[in-house]
Amino acid sequence: MSTTRMLRSVGALAALTVIALTGCAAGSASDDRPLIVVSTNILGDVVAELVGDDAQVVTLMKPNADPHSFEISAQEAARLQSADLVVSNGLGLEEGLQQHLDGAAASGVESFVAGDAIEVLPYASGDAAGTPDPHFWTDPARMIAVVDALEPRLIAIDGMDADAVAAAVATYRAELTALDAEMTTAFAGIPPERRALVTNHHVFGYLADRFGFRIVGTVIPGGTTLAAPSASDLADLVSAVEEAGVTTVFAESSSPDRLVRALAEEADVDISVVELFTESLTDADGGAPDYLTMMRVNTERIATGLSP
Repeated sequence: MSTTRMLRSVGALAALTVIALTGCAAGSASDDRPLIVVSTNILGDVVAELVGDDAQVVTLMKPNADPHSFEISAQEAARLQSADLVVSNGLGLEEGLQQHLDGAAASGVESFVAGDAIEVLPYASGDAAGTPDPHFWTDPARMIAVVDALEPRLIAIDGMDADAVAAAVATYRAELTALDAEMTTAFAGIPPERRALVTNHHVFGYLADRFGFRIVGTVIPGGTTLAAPSASDLADLVSAVEEAGVTTVFAESSSPDRLVRALAEEADVDISVVELFTESLTDADGGAPDYLTMMRVNTERIATGLSP
């Protein structure tokens, strides 16, 4: 264990004592491998691919959770204080977790914020218009930028095998490049006039920018699932959907689709509601257990839903 990590652990002694007494903290306190704590399960999957068995990777966000609203236990918050690196999305995504991330950074814990590694897009409309959009993972090219920026931070951790990390990064980067090519090919078959997206809330800004879609609207007008639409919001969206001739709307698996189905019933067109995995990975049997699978499933469903 590095000297820096031991000093931080002493500083967090009271919190870690709670962990020892309860025995229910994520990860193993007796494991002497480097500890990397990751906020969201999408980033957790990516980090795990890059470090393999050379480090403990503790992902705070459980499968099927909403990154805007999930919270962590006192034991998990204490675990942050003993991490060799904390990886988060940033850009306002982890609304229920930010105070703990800030507290760890203030205590001297090394941190990596994915949002700092990409060209950030603002929300184009709605209540959050002009503020940073944190949903960069819908564009695999931006995930490549995150992986590239993360590599030197992982190699710098005491106890990591630099050659193994570099090899894993190269392999995963190639997989992301292949994913980007697959998405480009799949979306090329959708006529431009049909590349219109409606979903629960603003999550597709980066995908739209990368692959030439337009956002017709969202049921929830803000950038967070914690917002709620008004009657006038829904009326405006119905009008936009009818004008655009949209025949498929997409409901996120981490959010209830009741409002999307209500929209489909209100619109004076025949609309299908298709579920996507956009905010969270699932468990092993849920259809989107890892980032690459999630993106491929979504690509197939979007392409099928919007094609003639």
